Amino acid sequence: MNRAATVRSVVERIEARSQQTRANYLVAIQEMADASDSDRGQVGCSNLAHAAAGAVEDQSTLLTVDASRAKNLAIVTAYNDMLSAHKPYEHYPERIRQHARRLGAMAQVAGGVPAMCDGVTQGRPGMELSLLSRDVIAMSTAVALSHNVYDAAVCLGICDKIVPGLLMGALAFGHLPTLFIPAGPMKTGISNDEKAAVRKAFARREVGREVLLRSEAAAYHSPGTCTFYGTANSNQMLLEIMGLQLPGSSFINPGEEIRGFLTDAAVECVLARARGGSSYLPLGLVVDARAIVNAIIGLHATGGSTNHTMHLIAIAQAAGLQVTWDDFAVLSQVTPLIARVYPNGSADVNHFHAAGGMGFVMRELLDAGLLCGDALSMTGDTLAESLAEPALLDGCMVWQPVTGHSLDPAILRSVDAPFQASGGLVHLQGNLGDAVIKTSAVDPDRHVIEAPCAVFDCEDAVSRAFQAGQLDRDVVIVVRGQGPRANGMPELHGLTPALSILQDRGFRVGLVTDGRMSGASGRIPAAIHVSPEAKAGGMIGRLCDGDRIRLDAVAGRLDVQLDPQVLFDRPAAIVAEPPHPSPWGRSLFATLRHHAAPATSGGGLYLGEAL
Repeated sequence: MNRAATVRSVVERIEARSQQTRANYLVAIQEMADASDSDRGQVGCSNLAHAAAGAVEDQSTLLTVDASRAKNLAIVTAYNDMLSAHKPYEHYPERIRQHARRLGAMAQVAGGVPAMCDGVTQGRPGMELSLLSRDVIAMSTAVALSHNVYDAAVCLGICDKIVPGLLMGALAFGHLPTLFIPAGPMKTGISNDEKAAVRKAFARREVGREVLLRSEAAAYHSPGTCTFYGTANSNQMLLEIMGLQLPGSSFINPGEEIRGFLTDAAVECVLARARGGSSYLPLGLVVDARAIVNAIIGLHATGGSTNHTMHLIAIAQAAGLQVTWDDFAVLSQVTPLIARVYPNGSADVNHFHAAGGMGFVMRELLDAGLLCGDALSMTGDTLAESLAEPALLDGCMVWQPVTGHSLDPAILRSVDAPFQASGGLVHLQGNLGDAVIKTSAVDPDRHVIEAPCAVFDCEDAVSRAFQAGQLDRDVVIVVRGQGPRANGMPELHGLTPALSILQDRGFRVGLVTDGRMSGASGRIPAAIHVSPEAKAGGMIGRLCDGDRIRLDAVAGRLDVQLDPQVLFDRPAAIVAEPPHPSPWGRSLFATLRHHAAPATSGGGLYLGEAL
């Protein structure tokens, strides 16, 4: 198997498929870049005076329209102190402003974007806003950058839909050099195994809510990202492997001294690429087919979040690139799984970082020919040339070579001795449509599940059936009416304890849904993101209790064992529309729901045709 040739063929396939849309995108960002050496040079005096009025310490500098004398750095922030991951960002803008001044530049908070926490909204009405909030964040980022008085930008965001939304919005202003600045994960609390055990005990009604709450609070206990390898930490991996975040910066805890040095270094880096300078490097050039393929490879190699089978497609569309689940499938076949991080293992991201982290992963993948080392990095080098790790030496930050070997083979392994020969994500196809499954945490004995199905229209109905003992058997749970157009595609992570208990009892259990299962998809074989969804007439809406479903992650198949005509002749399930006005803010998202693309096209507003 020639891994490098396969990777290059996928890059070329994406480039060929995207020839016209990518060309249109590059023309658009070139037009923005050509308008002036600095966006400030385009605005009138009254406009510029408005932009400078609030910048008390930088007012005279900002009113200097000569971009060669002073660059203006836009800060787009997702700060709020409800998200533990975003709490550390509270004081970042002031540090960024101060360091920009030391460099003869200036920085302004161009705007804030909403940032919701899926961990808070799981199983609640707010979860129906979650996926579509990505597109709201993208639009909010574009609003922030629309003032057109900036020479470069930094984005402060970490969690689930926030990073994809920020990146999609920034790509709409792809003529601006843009860098992401992380804040890091919280320190390790109780073990993931302990947390999972208490959750299952609560589902069995062996412990009460007070015990569960104490356990959860011991796991999620301080500022920083959650420590499991879900969507938030997968975001950090993707940004680093795409060259959009400083190398080695993703998984250093908040409050560590080196964090401040890394923030300063990020400001220096992006200003060095700013418009009007000799090293100008637009974001839209960095995010090309090579960067997207590198991101997919990283996702497979580390067993990352299933949510990125949608987010990366949407990000690619924002850069004029057309990516499909087939691209994911081909790359999965040549990419070994070299990381075991919860829920794929017992270690958390702090242990992952200590064992060698992103430096080790990227070195291994580069040496194996699995990454496009010639992809651009916002550092100004190629991805291969930029590979390094930050360290403190005598009170200063220095860059050193990455570790050449795993410090814990239970967490990180070489490409030649992986945990699994192929990647952690599989594209499923069959008479039920397309779906994805995350196999990296699933026992190989359960990669193929065939059993009668039990059909439900909501997560709560599954929980009630479980509590009533109606699911104590080999069964494929079907939860339909959960797609983007139906109700915004909520995560169904609350099903995990019950399904895990059924599996622990010896039953062969699977899940099939047009909803999401979360970036923390774990030990249960789950065919998720089924497309077309029930709301769009998908065959998942024609299933009945007792139909025999075969979920085969080895062959990449998802089928119901029925004569095609029998299935086709059945009436489709009616997916009820939410009442109008629907409560909890859901009415405000009605337009986004009604126009949402299928999961195969990104699950939100489809951007491909807009180019």
